[in-house]
Amino acid sequence: MVLPVFARRIISGVDWILFFAVLPLLFFGLVTMSSFTDANMFFEKQLIWIAVGLFFFFLFASIDAGPLKKTGFLVSLFAFALALLLLVAFTGSAVKGARSWFNLGFFSFEPADPVKLLIILMLAKYFSRRHVEIAHYKHILISGLYAFIPFILIMLQPDFGSGLIIFLIWLGMVMVSGVSKKHLFIIFSIGVISFGMLWMFVFKPYQKNRILTFIHPLTDIRGAGYNAYQSTIAVGSGEIWGKGIGYGTQSRLKFLPEYETDFVFAAFAEEWGFAGIFLFFLLIGIVIWRILTNALIGATNFEMLFGMGLAIFFMSHIIVNVGMNIGLLPVTGIPLPFMSYGGSHLVTEFIGLGVLMSMRRNSRAAHRDAMKNEFLGI
Repeated sequence: MVLPVFARRIISGVDWILFFAVLPLLFFGLVTMSSFTDANMFFEKQLIWIAVGLFFFFLFASIDAGPLKKTGFLVSLFAFALALLLLVAFTGSAVKGARSWFNLGFFSFEPADPVKLLIILMLAKYFSRRHVEIAHYKHILISGLYAFIPFILIMLQPDFGSGLIIFLIWLGMVMVSGVSKKHLFIIFSIGVISFGMLWMFVFKPYQKNRILTFIHPLTDIRGAGYNAYQSTIAVGSGEIWGKGIGYGTQSRLKFLPEYETDFVFAAFAEEWGFAGIFLFFLLIGIVIWRILTNALIGATNFEMLFGMGLAIFFMSHIIVNVGMNIGLLPVTGIPLPFMSYGGSHLVTEFIGLGVLMSMRRNSRAAHRDAMKNEFLGI
């Protein structure tokens, strides 16, 4: 009787539209990274990570997410995650100058990925308990502290990409929580003015050049902008229908680096063309739509805010990764959800969706309109 009950919990909790929209994205990533090497090392390892991710997805979808609403349990998880970030900054394996990974021999683990999920949970908990008084400016500062501590620890590694995602998660959740936009504007104005003063009176010329090259990498295509330049060539050369699977010259001839991780979007665009890109964004749109739909039927403000934060998490990754693939944003090493090679980010994505499915099982659909109006302040 245990297995049928377990199966019924999964069937009743999972949003199958969302699930079946994710599967083609996983397939796109697999065929793209398997097109350029005879050994298929990335393909085979990614299959294992997909299996692990799906296991955690169905596991978290089947169990009760109630403990995540308990302050003591959530704070303990958050404190443990911060300890891991501090530890990896000094003892982690160095990859391209950043100590972001724990090398455990048979696999590597990047603690910054699950920390993003914990920040969403922490902010959802904080804002859900202060819905009535949320307009007070102190909530911007206190919630900012929750994000600032892991942000600093991640920047010690240094990992600017993950730090940027944490900032975007905090900013997005602040904006949807009902915090006063006037207070938020004042705080950001102070930040902009401070940076302007540093730019005019503190930064040296070589420091300014480094910042400008980082923001606009295509101004130095033989140096810092080489990867971004090759990526834009790959995206453009795909044209309407693409060159076909395995025939991407920029990727196949190794002009495009990191085709299986940071620049998988460019490799995919070169082989699948505009048609493939359109299908990719269609599927991503369905995933975000289903996440937001499940958020709006959450049983409480906590579930709703978590769903909103999870949507912001995915959209931030997609915007930053695609932006750097087409030369509009700096190259920061942010993976493309469900498609980039790697286990830490993939398992984190599936755990986030699994938690959302668990919350969905306890949602109150009959109260959707009333709760939507409460959340939006209507």
